[in-house]
Order: sequence, then structure tokens, then C-alpha cells
Amino acid sequence: MVKKGHELPVQENENMRGGDGTIVLRHFLNKDEFYGKGRLFSQITVKPGCSIGYHEHHGESEIFAVISGNGLFNDNGEEMPVAAGDVLVTSSGKGHAIACVGSCPLELVALIIYE
Repeated sequence: MVKKGHELPVQENENMRGGDGTIVLRHFLNKDEFYGKGRLFSQITVKPGCSIGYHEHHGESEIFAVISGNGLFNDNGEEMPVAAGDVLVTSSGKGHAIACVGSCPLELVALIIYE
């Protein structure tokens, strides 16, 4: 199966998880395609000045792969800069947030899998 990029569903989330601005998600898979193993596999675009607010995961882990741009990642209360090539892992029972810092959008690939 090939899913053409221009046919993938796009979702805009305003103030995602209490963050600032609008976050754009391009979904690679729909929920049925996870076969009960997860719920999200998407490209996420965080524009300059925008963020995904702090939230916790329970019974699942979220992985971000930073594709481009610069961000500030809150890893369970500890903030650190992140950039292209970094992989960010938030395990069940932990929390995170991310903000775009700089003049270019922060591009991520996100995967949420059940534990």
C-alpha cells in the first residue's frame, strides 16, 4: 500500500494541550491501522511562537523525532533545547511539552504506542 502525501488527513489543533497557537498534524496512519498497538503516527508542525502544552501519558509512550527546526522540550519538568536529529521519549507516567523557538517551524514525527 502507498499513501500519497497530498491525500493524508491534516488536522489543525488550536491551543493543543493548553499550548500557544495552532499545531498542524498530518496523520500517516488512522487508528484502525494500529491494530490496537497505538493511536498516533503523524508529522507535527509547530510554527514559531507556538507550542504543545504540558501533559502526561498513562498506559502509552510518545516518541518525537525532530526533523527540522529548534525547540524547547519540557521533559517531565526539566527544560532542554532540541534540534534536528534528536529523539525525545516520554514514557507512561511521565509528562512533556514542546515549543518552537527560532524563526523556522519545528517539524516532528510523533508516534504514540501503548505499553
